[in-house]
Amino acid sequence: MNPAPAPVSPLPGRPLRADARRNRERILKAARAVFADQGLHSQIDDVAKRAKVGVGTVYRHFPTKEALLNALVRERFEEIAGYALEALERDDAWEGFCQLVWRAAERNAADLAFCEAVSSTDCSAIVEDVGLMRSTELLIERAQAQGRMRLDATGEDVPIMMVGAGAVMQMSPTPDAWVRYLTLMLDGLRAS
Repeated sequence: MNPAPAPVSPLPGRPLRADARRNRERILKAARAVFADQGLHSQIDDVAKRAKVGVGTVYRHFPTKEALLNALVRERFEEIAGYALEALERDDAWEGFCQLVWRAAERNAADLAFCEAVSSTDCSAIVEDVGLMRSTELLIERAQAQGRMRLDATGEDVPIMMVGAGAVMQMSPTPDAWVRYLTLMLDGLRAS
């Protein structure tokens, strides 16, 4: 997944018409379901059919399948960034960190395309842009200062860990096998 062209939008300063805004939301809702179920091989025709709009309407909002997928990936990272902000409110940073990782993994387990996309693409710009990297680093720093996380753990460990859990989600015939591996990875980050 390479950086895609920006979705078509109205002229600067002009919001979408109400009907166009509704169509865009229907397209995104349909795409979430289709991509989560079918993965990266999903077809725009399936998204249009589920959204009850024409294929041309989908392409007016998202000029390529990749642009639509990028919008969904960004949306998911924004959601996870919200989890990170909630985790930062906990007094025990290690517990906050674990809460963040588990919530993100549970959400990702239901979305095949997201797991495929993040395992095959450098999403670091999006992660940085939505504030997820900074929040995660703050959690790690606090957990280390509280003596709950290994001192050699870094923010770079987290995406690798999540991609690993995502790979297990994609490949394992047992739907919840990822739980075991994520538990092992978190145990590896815990201070001894």
